[in-house]
Amino acid sequence: MKLFYKPGACSLASHIVLREVGASFELVKVDTDTGLTENGLDYGKINPKGYVPALKLDSGEILTEGASILQYIASQNPGSGLSPATRTIAHARQQEYLNYVASELHKAFGPFFFSTATEDDKKKANVKVAKNFDYVNDLFSDGRSYLLGDDFSVADSYLFVVSNWSNFVEIDLKKWPNVAAFVERIAKRPAVQAAMKAEGLIS
Repeated sequence: MKLFYKPGACSLASHIVLREVGASFELVKVDTDTGLTENGLDYGKINPKGYVPALKLDSGEILTEGASILQYIASQNPGSGLSPATRTIAHARQQEYLNYVASELHKAFGPFFFSTATEDDKKKANVKVAKNFDYVNDLFSDGRSYLLGDDFSVADSYLFVVSNWSNFVEIDLKKWPNVAAFVERIAKRPAVQAAMKAEGLIS
């Protein structure tokens, strides 16, 4: 398999999960500004949407959209425990959280990374991010370690990556102690450490 990624972007969640399951894969860095991969390929021919991640399977098929890739990896590795059994409320909850992170929290961070965003856009983004972190902070107020309770899942990988963006846009997670504790907890996982080192995010 090949994972097309951009360091620190949402593709990091897929990278983490690939390492969690012990998959054999190749990393291919993408410059989404130029639309080229690190070896000069036109990324638009791999993923016409132009953004990461994209996962090229050994069959040649290409999957896009992080939430879909995360679930695919988990489904191919049922013994990993990274996703609850289908047709269960826990699985439905995982879908709920993946969709929430993708459509609300991830989207809220967008203006911080758009070169065309104005200061007003960023102020509005701050408000939206804060509202989302309020919700996530409340989720963890019951003492759970992970979104689904006691077990790490693919949804946690995605939430960790997006929440960790706060470090790059001067949002202080101390305002949301449960979120901060979650990020710190996930950051210690060996697969997370390995993925972040491979992407040059930590030494």
